Amino acid sequence: MGKAIPSKNQAWLYVLAAGGLEIVWASGMKYGLPAFVIIISLLVTFDLLVDAAKALPIGTAYAVFTAIGTVGTVIVEAIISGSVNLAKVLLIGLLLLFIVGLKASSEED
Repeated sequence: MGKAIPSKNQAWLYVLAAGGLEIVWASGMKYGLPAFVIIISLLVTFDLLVDAAKALPIGTAYAVFTAIGTVGTVIVEAIISGSVNLAKVLLIGLLLLFIVGLKASSEED
């Protein structure tokens, strides 16, 4: 017997957690986290995303997931490298705006 289908709210929490873990493994590959941390976070990331996809539209869930990972890894890079440029900040802001719009437009009445 498989896992139960999560509620929509629980599924969105899974997407948020998966996005956070994506930041861990993506940044970890560049900045030298131990391999076991990268592998475990990768496996848990995709397990959470698979579970979330059972209750949410996959296109929207995946877009939100990748946006969290993108924004998070850019922030980690900016903090570690100490360089931030205005164009990158504006583009990340636009990305977030579009993702919020996508999520809002996919919600059922």
